[in-house]
Amino acid sequence: MQNESISILGCGWLGLPLAAELSSRGFPVKGSTTSEDHVSLLQEAGIEPYLLSLDPELEGDEVADFLQSDTLIINFPPERRDDIEEYHVLQFSSLIDAIRLSPVHHVLMVSSTSVYPALNREVVEEDALEPDSPSGRALLTVEEMLMQERGFQTTVLRFAGLVGYDRTPSNYLGRMKEITAPSQPMNLIHRDDCIAIMMEIIRLGQWGEVFNACSSVHPKRIDYYTKAAEKAGVPLPPAAGGDAPFKIVSSRKLENAIGYTFLHPDPMADL
Repeated sequence: MQNESISILGCGWLGLPLAAELSSRGFPVKGSTTSEDHVSLLQEAGIEPYLLSLDPELEGDEVADFLQSDTLIINFPPERRDDIEEYHVLQFSSLIDAIRLSPVHHVLMVSSTSVYPALNREVVEEDALEPDSPSGRALLTVEEMLMQERGFQTTVLRFAGLVGYDRTPSNYLGRMKEITAPSQPMNLIHRDDCIAIMMEIIRLGQWGEVFNACSSVHPKRIDYYTKAAEKAGVPLPPAAGGDAPFKIVSSRKLENAIGYTFLHPDPMADL
């Protein structure tokens, strides 16, 4: 719906280009940042900027005005801290309290495939039962908090590892001492696909759902980094370790629900 107003909580590497795309298509867009230095970037992209933080309370001079929208996109990952499971719940408790007081009726939450344990097989949406990392457990808990709300509808979008543009393996190779679990399949998704998928979910009104979003080709770590090293002309770190637990994230539910075809189905092709 072209006249639907959208607020994006978290306009960083993914949120800013998403906001710019929505604005270019005629959506009124509000975007939040925690940095005064980024306010001008939002304005240049046609986005109404807001300085907000969740520490863990939702704070800012214009929280109520920021949430005067039809749809809220939540796009901030769990922080790296020892108490993240408790802290992330406090962040979302504060956020949900504010949403309840707002006209927001649809929420799109950017989550992660870290909610899946390594089951040594393909994983689908129903397999997020016992995440094996604190951040995965934190995400699964707040997903459930949002989905249980009845005052608004939430769709959860679990992205695989984000790649594209300045996020390339060549940026990491110089800091890698070794390639661990070399035969482990990778779960990746290009930023172009992330944005296109979110646009389609909004356009089609696919609310009250949980979707995985991951490229359909899952290269082995050693193959991916070998090609990246060759492309960048840098040394390949030695492989270390043998077989390791893995998961292969399936996006069939998403592809069937919105009729989506990935723009970047094979991460190896983008190297």
